[in-house]
Amino acid sequence: MRHRETNGSQERAAQPGGAGANGLPQPHGTGPLDLNLLRTFLAVHRSGSFTAAARLLGLSQPTVTTQVRALERQLGRELFERQARGVVPVAFADDLANRVVAPLDALAAVTGSGDGAGDAAAEPVHLAGPAELLCVRVLPALAPLVAEGVRLRVTPGLTDPLLEELRAGRHDLVIATSRPRGRALTAAPLMDEEFVLVAAPTWAERIGTEGIGTELPGALHRVPLVVYADDLPIARRYWRHVFGRRLTCRAAVTVPDLRGVLAAVTAGAGFTVLPRYLCRRELAAGALVALHEPDDPPINTPFLVQRPGPTANPGIARVRDHLLQAARGW
Repeated sequence: MRHRETNGSQERAAQPGGAGANGLPQPHGTGPLDLNLLRTFLAVHRSGSFTAAARLLGLSQPTVTTQVRALERQLGRELFERQARGVVPVAFADDLANRVVAPLDALAAVTGSGDGAGDAAAEPVHLAGPAELLCVRVLPALAPLVAEGVRLRVTPGLTDPLLEELRAGRHDLVIATSRPRGRALTAAPLMDEEFVLVAAPTWAERIGTEGIGTELPGALHRVPLVVYADDLPIARRYWRHVFGRRLTCRAAVTVPDLRGVLAAVTAGAGFTVLPRYLCRRELAAGALVALHEPDDPPINTPFLVQRPGPTANPGIARVRDHLLQAARGW
């Protein structure tokens, strides 16, 4: 009985696209998978295009295309959907990247080689996070490193998808708006962002005049609400934390970028809740007015999250350490 189970395991490992004893997918044909093909695949998966991967690897774009197609033939599976701007990995490719990223990075660390054929220090650092924080705080803080030769590839987005892409090896560092679950990712607190309830001075005057004898939440029901998502995540949290009640206002304007929310409210569109770092200049200039200054304002802590596994790119540690240091003054 034990002998028959062993044979069954061996048969399953030999099936196309199945996993062998080492946890890696087995080739469609005969022989082991070529490590060079896997390195090329991982570079394409991380960079999102054959052209970008070619630059990382020091190869020509046709060579990268040929190697990826060779790996697809070995596996008997398509890995990427070709689009006008780059490629998008299929679900099987994401799973493959998750399985090979750690051993390939470990091998690169042992051999002293990175994804490219040249100097590892020239490899870009792939950084992702909220668009507003990247543009207002992160990129200005990293300008000195760029001047010293560090290369950056920056991707804006929402936390959950970015963390999944981090696990798949597409990013090196992600700024997450909440601490990631699990122990596989290394996360360090970056900063504390305070939320503030704001409106343009004209609305502040109207609320003060017309809202006499009315609680602020009730007075704000007559003011348009501007938010970055229809489920009002920041405003709902502010209402629950500060006023101890549920927010029942509906959004008048939804724009998926807090800088757009800031611009609309500063121009007089209505009221909103923003991170104070984002509207500090407008508050100081009087272009916005804080409608409420609670003793205990709601606070959110973004985290700087690093891709698991070793890396041969020293730029990642430089960017991480520089951001953690700079964020102390944010």
